[in-house]
Amino acid sequence: TVVLAYSGGLDTSCILVWLKEQGYDVVAYLANIGQKEDFEAARKKALALGAKKVYIEDVSKEFVEEFIWPAVQANALYEDRYLLGTALARPCIARKLV
Repeated sequence: TVVLAYSGGLDTSCILVWLKEQGYDVVAYLANIGQKEDFEAARKKALALGAKKVYIEDVSKEFVEEFIWPAVQANALYEDRYLLGTALARPCIARKLV
């Protein structure tokens, strides 16, 4: 069994199918970090592609309090211009995957 950080996009949809072809049972995990997304459509897509289960979890409060807010306090910017939203989301999502 493999737990896949799944977004519903092309990359994670292709890897879901590939993992199934390799013989794995795939559990898809979608983290809601506050983005505007059709989570129900992503759930249906993952199941249609062969995911054994799909978990969708709202981690937006934790993401803001434990990742975004400390980054803002530290003035953490990429190239002194861009906020690190996507980069900061990775460890939050990975922690939930485990």
